[in-house]
Amino acid sequence: MAIMTKSFRQRLAEIFGFDLRSLALFRIALALVVLVDLSVRFSQVTAHYSGLGVLPLGSLSKVSASPFYWSIFALSDSVLVQSILFIVAIAIALLLLIGYHTRLATIATWALIVSLHHRNPLLLFAADDVIRAVLFWAMFLPLGACYSVESALNTNPNPLPKRVVSAATVAFMIQVCYIYMWSVVFKLKSETWWPDGTAVYYSLSYDQYATALGSFLLTLPQQFLKFLTISALGFEWFGPLLMFVPFRNSLFKIIAVVSFIFLHTVFGLILHLGVFPILSVTHWLPIIPSLVWDWGQKRIINPEREGLRINYDRDCGFCKKVVHLLRTFLILPGTPLLVAQDNPSIYEDMVAQNSWVVEDWQGKRQFKWSAVVYIVSLSPIFWFLAPILRLPPLMAVGTRIYEWIASHRRFMGNFTKPLKFRPLTIKSSLPLNILVIFFLLLTSIWNLRSFVRQSAIRGDLNTPLIQSLDRLLTRRTFNTIDILARITRLDQYWTIFSPSPPRDDAWFVAVSQLADGSTVDIFREGQPVIWDKPTESDRNRLYKTMQWRVYFINLNRAIGRSVYGEFGQYLCQNWNQQHGRDQQIKSLQLYIMRERTVPPGEKQGIEKELLWQQNCL
Repeated sequence: MAIMTKSFRQRLAEIFGFDLRSLALFRIALALVVLVDLSVRFSQVTAHYSGLGVLPLGSLSKVSASPFYWSIFALSDSVLVQSILFIVAIAIALLLLIGYHTRLATIATWALIVSLHHRNPLLLFAADDVIRAVLFWAMFLPLGACYSVESALNTNPNPLPKRVVSAATVAFMIQVCYIYMWSVVFKLKSETWWPDGTAVYYSLSYDQYATALGSFLLTLPQQFLKFLTISALGFEWFGPLLMFVPFRNSLFKIIAVVSFIFLHTVFGLILHLGVFPILSVTHWLPIIPSLVWDWGQKRIINPEREGLRINYDRDCGFCKKVVHLLRTFLILPGTPLLVAQDNPSIYEDMVAQNSWVVEDWQGKRQFKWSAVVYIVSLSPIFWFLAPILRLPPLMAVGTRIYEWIASHRRFMGNFTKPLKFRPLTIKSSLPLNILVIFFLLLTSIWNLRSFVRQSAIRGDLNTPLIQSLDRLLTRRTFNTIDILARITRLDQYWTIFSPSPPRDDAWFVAVSQLADGSTVDIFREGQPVIWDKPTESDRNRLYKTMQWRVYFINLNRAIGRSVYGEFGQYLCQNWNQQHGRDQQIKSLQLYIMRERTVPPGEKQGIEKELLWQQNCL
């Protein structure tokens, strides 16, 4: 019985456990996605997040979905304050990247990302829902246990476990399932997904998203597009379940990870989705089983790496921290870090060269910058940098930099002073597990509730069961829980391209009367007004970022109708600030050219409508 219990526990650990190396890769990838997202948004800080942009703080209430959506970015709409907050968010994301105070950095990153999203809801789409959910559960995972500053400076003599199993790992896996499977549940309410199988056709027909490759796929036979539709639908339902196959679990996890990476790569090639494809790849990284890492670790073992020895000055705290960090981030685990003073010959060379001493597998000693280049050449990740670092100009500069640092070690120690050697442990916390289970139940209830509410409101699945569930989930108790879901942003709603893909395609024309009497379209960089559909390159030029693309899409939705005035004011001010007196806009008329996607083989119709007009001077 005890043997069976142990075997059962091992099987559960294999299914629900996360390898610490997979979590480290996930942390690094997630931080990079956050940094890219923040950098892109920061480039439009004035237009999107300040009082001079498309949504001044006073107009936020027009588009905010809930009074419980909080935002640090809503403290002020000055460009300076917004810029400071962006810089703080980027700095914290960098701490997450390197794994320094990792849990605090993850919590702060989640809070700042949520705040940023609440500051301008007109810019949000599916990727933002995913990144909030992923960051939330990441707060409960030991992301800093491997390949991090914390692991580099770990003083715990006991080795950390290879993988961790907790309520958080279970919750993360279930969350990944929810992203796909609830989306499928919503999609099954539309005939475009099943049985018609026209969803891929409608998705690729939506010019706001489609890339050149996507437009090419649209020319393929409809039967092939139907096959893609039904295949995607089936895979999104059954694919996530591969994680839980109880036999040969590692193999099925590898199949799931590789398959979803391929799926999202294809999505990124055929649709303009910003960081969404790479973000969706990122949340599959914790699922990579230990088998992959163990296989890779065996492949990188060679005499050169096994024979590497790094000797440092015992009296230099800065030196000790640096060699520990290098060993960790160059992925050279197990490399001995030795005190030079313990070996008279090594110590003599250290003093003579004023340098650390790196020994290769043949006992040859490297010093200064040459030693740096040598250990980089042994890194299984960064080896490709070594030939560049060996270039004579870089060797000369690198050597001078090294010599300067070696002569100013005490000064350089000020930069590493905040980095402390501390014991790193991974312990299961009962209160934390209970809290995670509670949040998982809250997430599950909300996902069910969002589906039931939409079905009841639209009447597209008006069954007795849906009616009963709607009455139950709208009671006062659940309305109270609703507040917590909105505060934590676990109010999830996985409806990308569901129940059916968007068909409300459109483009905009900004007819502008200039002071010199000419009439131009400022969306076409001041060219004469034409009403033709813009090309993909025209759209890409107008949509400087994914957020601009989403903003223009939302102008054609209910959420955008209340802010036409703010958008018109922004267009007038932005143009007039960049042009001379005779090129100032006197009056502006904002038109929309609606082109609702029709079934295959039917002719497209276009409707022209004036959305907004105003004087600008």
